[in-house]
Amino acid sequence: MAQRKVPVADILDNLQQLYPDAHCELNYTTPFELLIATILSAQCTDKRVNEITAPMFQQLNQPEHYLHLTQEEMEEHIKGLGLYKNKSKNILETCRILYEKYNSVVPQTHAELEALPGVGRKTANVVLSNAYGIPAIAVDTHVFRVGNRLGLANSDNVDEVERQLMKRIPKEKWTDAHHWLIWHGRRVCSSRNPQCGSCTIQSMCKFAQAEAKKVKKPATKMPAKVK
Repeated sequence: MAQRKVPVADILDNLQQLYPDAHCELNYTTPFELLIATILSAQCTDKRVNEITAPMFQQLNQPEHYLHLTQEEMEEHIKGLGLYKNKSKNILETCRILYEKYNSVVPQTHAELEALPGVGRKTANVVLSNAYGIPAIAVDTHVFRVGNRLGLANSDNVDEVERQLMKRIPKEKWTDAHHWLIWHGRRVCSSRNPQCGSCTIQSMCKFAQAEAKKVKKPATKMPAKVK
């Protein structure tokens, strides 16, 4: 049986209607602040990162502000976050490179960003798309999960999911679609208890349709025992 074609345009239109105001939920005012906040967001919620960065960015909002901090002093600013020791080390080194090599300006290419300590593909995409308006799809846990469930992607590899999404979603919608998928993942399509029953796009979702079939499938009767 031929596999049902994924209604990409309809899915995107519905997500746009559901989340017309979707945006990056990390608080920042400059590309540098967004870079630091995104590094800190690894394995942490945006809400918790915002709580930490609100007072920190009042004092430390330029790379040069970090140059004379010891790692222990940096850790004091972010110790409420997971992996804070490693993040402190990466942030201090990243700030040094930004100051010495880029005159404290956050670069605008994947290669330059990903060469910075603590910056991977996802972080680079977040900075490029949100701070500089360069189309990109940052695949975090929500984008990965929701993209696969909806059928917009089909892979257990993060980089492959990004490539598939970039191929299926029009380039001018990459950044918005990234936010739509995140918001849907946080508000409806959660990891353990997705709200398929109340989801307005369940009819277009591969995962929801598969789950519905499981519920409808009659239980197999056990054969009668031979006496």
